[in-house]
Amino acid sequence: MDTPTSSKTSAGKPALTVVKVGGAVVEDAAQLAGLLDRFAAIEGRKILVHGGGRRATKTAAALGIESRMVNGRRITDEEMLEVVTMVYGGLVNKNIVAQLQSRGLNAIGLTGADLDVIRSHRRPPVKIDGASVDFGFVGDVDRVSADRLQALLGQDAIPVMAPLTHDGLGHMLNTNADTIASETAKALSPFYRVTLIYSFEKNGVLADPSDDNSVIPSITRDDFNRYVADGTIAGGMIPKIENAFNAVSAGVDQVIITKATAIDGTQGTTIR
Repeated sequence: MDTPTSSKTSAGKPALTVVKVGGAVVEDAAQLAGLLDRFAAIEGRKILVHGGGRRATKTAAALGIESRMVNGRRITDEEMLEVVTMVYGGLVNKNIVAQLQSRGLNAIGLTGADLDVIRSHRRPPVKIDGASVDFGFVGDVDRVSADRLQALLGQDAIPVMAPLTHDGLGHMLNTNADTIASETAKALSPFYRVTLIYSFEKNGVLADPSDDNSVIPSITRDDFNRYVADGTIAGGMIPKIENAFNAVSAGVDQVIITKATAIDGTQGTTIR
């Protein structure tokens, strides 16, 4: 059963925290260690979703493979798919799992193919600035198997999810980590009071990108539209916040965008 329902009210559900950590933090050993310490301190059930794009770009370059990006999204041909599968599903994922085990957490690393936990379809070509762009082996999520994640959580396991899914036809697919975090949170919201935390190197969504203290404390949909129109919110922050709004609309209790040192949910920008 991939889209479970529950008659429990939000107040009667157990708590679940889904934390997404970006590639810049993953790349820095000290920052990652600090985040994992804070993640270990979060009470209740939890899931960690990680990126790793910078490591994938570095590994590809070492192998003589060019990284091609369009609007901040990676074009994933067959060679690049091999790189991201190795880096995301292997090097980055297993390093995080091992570090969580050293902190006494029973972590288990997953791609979407493991336990068929996330099924996707290959993104069709899209028009960007009038040109057709084929992103290659990039996946858009069709469904998350909430029952299988619940089974792991019920055994006190902590899923560590790589930004990879599969299509059910034998192909791995490179899939945006923010989207995986959002779709996972949405799928589990019928069963848990879910807090989704997007953590990265900034203190939150900033009114002034050059001022780390200019955190916007909360953003509604109307606020978001206004900030996009005037350029306050731009680039990769736009799809991140869109994912956040989708999660809130689907029943996720709380979505916070914050610094990797503040994943306890007390700081940052709350998406309402």
